[in-house]
Amino acid sequence: MRAHGERLRSIYFGGGTPSLLSVKQVGYILSVVSLLFIVDKETEVTMEANPGTINTIYLAAVRALGVNRLSLGVQSMNKSELSLLGRIHTETEARDAVRFARNAGFDNLSLDLMYGLPGQTLQDWRETLDEVLKVELEHLSLYCLSLEANAPIWEEVKRKHLPDIDPDLSADQYELAEDILSAYGYRHYEISNWAKEKRECHHNITYWNNLPYLGVGVAAHSFIDGHRFANTKSVDKYVAAFSDRLEPEMDMDEEISPELQLAETVILGLRLCDGIDLNDIKSRFGIDLLECYSWPVEEMIEAGLLDHSGQHLRLTRRGRLLSNEVFWRFLPDNTDKVNSGLSCIGSNVDR
Repeated sequence: MRAHGERLRSIYFGGGTPSLLSVKQVGYILSVVSLLFIVDKETEVTMEANPGTINTIYLAAVRALGVNRLSLGVQSMNKSELSLLGRIHTETEARDAVRFARNAGFDNLSLDLMYGLPGQTLQDWRETLDEVLKVELEHLSLYCLSLEANAPIWEEVKRKHLPDIDPDLSADQYELAEDILSAYGYRHYEISNWAKEKRECHHNITYWNNLPYLGVGVAAHSFIDGHRFANTKSVDKYVAAFSDRLEPEMDMDEEISPELQLAETVILGLRLCDGIDLNDIKSRFGIDLLECYSWPVEEMIEAGLLDHSGQHLRLTRRGRLLSNEVFWRFLPDNTDKVNSGLSCIGSNVDR
């Protein structure tokens, strides 16, 4: 219903656990996508998978269908940490998953890890990194644990059954990862992501460049024609709509103003270690970013959180640790100074 024959940069089977789909179901989805869009050998096709849910036979079959990148939700190589996170797999099954993928012909593997866990020491984190580096992956995503109210770990911390998260220790773990992965030839290309040469995740780069994407399925999010919208979370409503040949009901539909689109483009772009190209911003929005955001840019450069070099504005190493301190300053309506800068957008667009 929403397809217009576009050429796809990427296709992403996201979680839950899409590897629970049968080979036949994966093949059917990809065949329909290929009928509606232009898909070629350059299109990145990623599937998320959890260790313990896959084997070589399954992976070889989906690889033959065109899935050319696998993202494994390992999270840790430490038995007690896996239990803490409620993962159903063991560290042995994590290693097996990598072996199954290699045997199935995958040469582009990504792995997710978590740091900043309650009770996780710097040495624990080093040992997990050492274990992961032994299997020689193309891509790594490292995420700091964020406690959400009423989640099991949050409840345990609240009851003092687990220690509080130490933000200083989390920062040390992050910087340790930066140093170790750099020594092993990984390029730090986004705040939470590292890749071997030419193995960056093209799908996620679409998000960080604030470009359009189409989400398909229950609760899927999209960003198209200046609107960000989300399909209904109800499976029953979603299926009923298609039974009547209707588009799915929306749980959210937000029109993104030019001011907000600029702010989001800057914030998302600063997540990339190369930062934002000032010429690209001028081409897309018709403004001089340094002029319109002179106050927050100067303040953050002075604080050592931003670096302005040539036509690029990027976070410093310290800035990556304190990125939220930078990001909020670029949101509309935060300060009068920022608002006065954002008025530049309207005047340029009008011309």
